[in-house]
Amino acid sequence: MIAVLCGGVGAARMLAGLQAVVDPGEIVAVVNTGDDTELHGLYVSPDLDTITYTLAGAVNPATGWGLTDESFHALQALERYGAITWFRLGDSDLATHLYRTGRMRKGATLSVVTAEIARAWGLSVRLLPMSDDPVRTRLGLADQREVAFQEYFVKLRHSVVVAAVRFEGAAQARPAPGVLEALGSAQIIVVAPSNPIVSIGPILAVPGVAEVLRARRDMVVAVSPIVAGAALKGPAARLLVELGGEASAPGVARFLSSFVGTLVIDEADADRAAEVELAGVHCVVAPTVMGSPELAARLARAVLRAGGIGAGSSGSATTGPEA
Repeated sequence: MIAVLCGGVGAARMLAGLQAVVDPGEIVAVVNTGDDTELHGLYVSPDLDTITYTLAGAVNPATGWGLTDESFHALQALERYGAITWFRLGDSDLATHLYRTGRMRKGATLSVVTAEIARAWGLSVRLLPMSDDPVRTRLGLADQREVAFQEYFVKLRHSVVVAAVRFEGAAQARPAPGVLEALGSAQIIVVAPSNPIVSIGPILAVPGVAEVLRARRDMVVAVSPIVAGAALKGPAARLLVELGGEASAPGVARFLSSFVGTLVIDEADADRAAEVELAGVHCVVAPTVMGSPELAARLARAVLRAGGIGAGSSGSATTGPEA
């Protein structure tokens, strides 16, 4: 079994690559819910939904999130009432949030509803929210304001300087059912190329998760979300710098070194592999930019090989074709 720590678009593409080369039923995705929010009375789980739509082949390819061929009639109607419209919820996407909200109001947990939604989309990958308890990422800005993640990321377009990040509710949260079991028994634990601070950070903040990862550090393989000093998507690079780190493959290695044993970095950063090793993290160089499903599958194979799973292995994760 393969466990994957997941944020949004990068993680979704990584999972799609993995399900193309191994039995999808052998994959358990532990997904960040620090980005979750409530809009128009609806409970919205952006990372869970992005991953669901991507694995189902329904995601908008132009954005990496939302649904393809989406319409926005409801959003346009909400503008009439002066409601929040900077967070764009499409008409078909609204159905997911309506269903989730209705089930949770009747007492279903987020993990139960997530499994129901995944089944409805025909997924075999097991999706687990990191916690059924509310954990919310809050960003302290340099101008002394504190904002919720979606306000920072969408409304402000992550164009403001961040001075601090905290995960509200994390100390009281419990891992969702199955999370610690998956991390404790997986053949390999993959940290998808997600923002290490605001996508992976909230998962680590849930009590018990970081402890399991540290204990199994040699089994943990991460993919750097930074390529040639830049993030392919989102504010990972600037957040690393603003919070005192370095936007580079070695900077990612230092940030993750307490629980990651191997870091896969892009060929563009091959000349910095020795610096990754100096951080105490084994370095593997491979093409990491997932510009197509075929490239995502190639990266998935490289990650599995980095974790000791490949052709000829006795593990069940070797069922996919080799390139």
